[in-house]
Amino acid sequence: MVISDENKKFLEGLLQYYIDQADSYNQFANEYNKFSNSKKEIAFGVIVGTIYSAFLQTYSNQQLEVRLDDIQEFHEFVRDNIEKITNALDEKKL
Repeated sequence: MVISDENKKFLEGLLQYYIDQADSYNQFANEYNKFSNSKKEIAFGVIVGTIYSAFLQTYSNQQLEVRLDDIQEFHEFVRDNIEKITNALDEKKL
């Protein structure tokens, strides 16, 4: 199974939400900066992790099994949007 169009729309909306909220994730990263030299990487990881968690929860709510090709497509989605996320984090100045 590949990610349904409905779930893709959900992921795209979620991604846009986190891009719009990038400043709050930069602030969150400030709290954990002693664990990494890069606040941007911390904020990026939190954003991707949160989207991934929502992705898995969506499948669970729909009683769907997450298959390898779904996860691969999710990773492709993230890779396709790395620039959007990192640009949003840069705009907010870590």
